[in-house]
Amino acid sequence: MAKRIDIKSLSLQELYGEMEERGEKSFRAKQMYEWMHVKLARSFDEMTNLSKALRESCKEWYTYTSLRAVEVLESETDGTKKFLFELSDGNLVESVWMKYKHGNSVCISSQVGCKMGCGFCASTLGGFERNLRPSEMLDQVYAITLLTGERVSNVVVMGIGEPLDNYENLLTFIKLLTDENGLNISQRNVTVSTCGIVPNIIKLAQEKLQITLAISLHATTDTLRQSLMPIAKRYSIEELLEACQFYFDKTGRRITLEYGMMDGINDSDRDMERLVRIGRQLNCHVNLIPINPVKEREFRGSKADRVKAFKNLLEKNRINVTIRREMGRDINGACGQLRRGAEGRR
Repeated sequence: MAKRIDIKSLSLQELYGEMEERGEKSFRAKQMYEWMHVKLARSFDEMTNLSKALRESCKEWYTYTSLRAVEVLESETDGTKKFLFELSDGNLVESVWMKYKHGNSVCISSQVGCKMGCGFCASTLGGFERNLRPSEMLDQVYAITLLTGERVSNVVVMGIGEPLDNYENLLTFIKLLTDENGLNISQRNVTVSTCGIVPNIIKLAQEKLQITLAISLHATTDTLRQSLMPIAKRYSIEELLEACQFYFDKTGRRITLEYGMMDGINDSDRDMERLVRIGRQLNCHVNLIPINPVKEREFRGSKADRVKAFKNLLEKNRINVTIRREMGRDINGACGQLRRGAEGRR
């Protein structure tokens, strides 16, 4: 039996080709695409303007991704919601829904587990299982839209996994998410966060997308960065900054530098001065992130006065800077923590 095609990962043009190949009228493709990506149907059975025979045939020809929420936690402090989704193979991923004044933001996972091995992160603790398909990334957004009853305006690929390690599926996901025939979320409202896979940053720069690229910097020297993030042993900070400059030159999109602040690790006065020097090299925005504690790790977030000192010096040097609001801390808001607990219970 031929392997079934993942229909929710197909572009509209590919779906037209599928219907033509199956001997179906071409307008069926547009109807099905709208059911999947606008009406957010959870199965072929909901596609009521398709004949029953076609719906049954589709079940034989295609797989239909529809994630199941197995756990939903809501923060009592800020209303943040954390979702644990089960995939068709039983693997688990997590996503976070955050409400801001400017709209609702969803942070999604791009892989089951992670192979990057960053020392302060819960996502990598259980190792790497597999890449997520475009449909599995999309359906995190779709399922959350249905479960909350609210439109999502911003999507951040910053959950479990390294997006640029799942490059082709990430690109397809972005194109489907921002397609005018689907949810039509603006590319400018999509952020992709990477620990710094330099060749793929350069590739991404040439895709002519208008997304925001966020770099997990987290250290101002190669020695410290290498001790925190294994990827830094392959690419130096200088190489990473050159790739960031290339990205800005190609896209005109300002880079975000994420700096997870860890008490006694990377928050000294010298770290602060070096971060200012790095910030002045790029057209960038610096996002200071007091890290969420992970019980299996010894790292703790920097004290409020250190975070404020960093912010003040960066602003004094005319570098755009924000301190990320701590959201969902009472529900284990850090990436990987909810999945880790569920896998442990299993």
